[in-house]
Amino acid sequence: MQREIQILPAAILRQKCAPVTLFDDALAALAEDMLETMYAAPGRGLAAPQIGVDARLFVIDATWKEGVKAPQVFVNPEIVAASTETKPYTEGCLSIPDRLIRIERPAEITLKWQDQKGAWHEQAFDGFHATVIQHERDHLDGILCIDYPEVAE
Repeated sequence: MQREIQILPAAILRQKCAPVTLFDDALAALAEDMLETMYAAPGRGLAAPQIGVDARLFVIDATWKEGVKAPQVFVNPEIVAASTETKPYTEGCLSIPDRLIRIERPAEITLKWQDQKGAWHEQAFDGFHATVIQHERDHLDGILCIDYPEVAE
């Protein structure tokens, strides 16, 4: 089921989300709704607060617009390492329509997260994939891409 995307200045976009503690069918259904909403928008990532849900959860598919869908679900994600090297990307946000901002983020990160069943995972990500994850992870702390200084091309 597609959900309504919250648009700035919706208050939930600026709050820190609560950890997910219940790994059940409702969580799986929420993740599926988020993926359906993200693809329809069409976006590359969507965080729970963007559909009005106070939960540390986001979904992404960094490459689906270039080929085969590869959806990923991240529950209670934490960045445990980040490179000192940065890379600029122009980012858009489904909650801030018609606005693009070029910002720099770490080029590589290591993320620790739980899956929909509660199992923990840890993996390194780089390039655009790392940028999408950092963008969505920021949403869980009420941080938006417009909060970063814009960089020149």
